[in-house]
Amino acid sequence: MRELTKAEEQIMQILWSLGNGTVSDVREQFEEPRPARTTVATVLTILENKGFLSHTSDDRSNLYTPLITKKEYSHTQLFGMMRNYFDGRSHRWHRFSHASRTSRQASSTGC
Repeated sequence: MRELTKAEEQIMQILWSLGNGTVSDVREQFEEPRPARTTVATVLTILENKGFLSHTSDDRSNLYTPLITKKEYSHTQLFGMMRNYFDGRSHRWHRFSHASRTSRQASSTGC
């Protein structure tokens, strides 16, 4: 599974939350200033071409539906990060995570 760009992930987060939606539905979920309608439509098309979405059409609009769940994407990204940064070994992740927590706690107490 390919990694999403920030814009693609934002739109997928919206569609995972909504379940499905049109360009207008997705666009309405952004805070002002909202991206242009054409920008949202382009990103939706890219996501469909990457296999993350499908759409059904009616007379006036397309309804986009995620083909991959948020859980599936998160799982793939987590294990990809472990593979890329920790050689796929969970004990290295645990050591890193523990060292990060210990470092943050020491800096918050002024040590």
